[in-house]
Amino acid sequence: MIRFILVAATVILFLIFSIPVILFEWMTGKKNPRLRDEQSIAVVRGVFKALLFMAGVKVTVNGKENIPTDRAVLYVGNHRSYFDILVGYVTVPGLMGFVAKKEMEKIPLLSTWMKYVNCLFLDRKNLKEGLKTILTGIEQVKHGVSVWIFPEGTRNKNEDPTELLSFKEGSLKIAEKSGCPVIPVAMTGTAEVFEQHLPFIRPSKVTITFGEPFYLKELEPELRKFPGAYAEKRIKDMIKEQLGQVSSQESSYNG
Repeated sequence: MIRFILVAATVILFLIFSIPVILFEWMTGKKNPRLRDEQSIAVVRGVFKALLFMAGVKVTVNGKENIPTDRAVLYVGNHRSYFDILVGYVTVPGLMGFVAKKEMEKIPLLSTWMKYVNCLFLDRKNLKEGLKTILTGIEQVKHGVSVWIFPEGTRNKNEDPTELLSFKEGSLKIAEKSGCPVIPVAMTGTAEVFEQHLPFIRPSKVTITFGEPFYLKELEPELRKFPGAYAEKRIKDMIKEQLGQVSSQESSYNG
């Protein structure tokens, strides 16, 4: 419970005492939006690193060399925990924003920081508003800001990490319309931090793997019809590989 109190208190105190910083970033953004984005993501990454340390999370990163350094991408990943967002922000380079549910936009201060780090708020119940968000994401990628989306649509609560919720086919529209590469991302160990034993936070080893990028236009015609299903299979295979590596390491240690 001590870890939970530390993490929760840090988040609340940061949001309260960051009000002057929010105002400073707002003024910076009036003259130089790019500088505001860079400063804001640096602040958020610093806070997230501190939260992961308090939670006792150790992150292993694989495949970072697969991320292009000369252009924005669409990250597509599985989703099991709130800690997925923290791990995502501290492991990717450059500017990047998550696609979040519309309800998050109503949370004072938090929503402001989310906007400053290029998060997009998706209304899944309103097709017209959802389309506007996708169009914003396309423009964002064209201007060099990557986007991270969870095609499952919500946190997956299945006990087996390889049992993914069906990926929504429209989730890769940003890559289809912008022509950017898609980076499949597999993450394991985040649900063990918090969701599996609410309200306690417990130390966990998290593994995040960035797969080889692919372009929708280069897929075989049959795969191009269902890019969500293709990405889902890629990520499922990556998760199985991660779990296999963990099992092998445990076996070697016990042996």
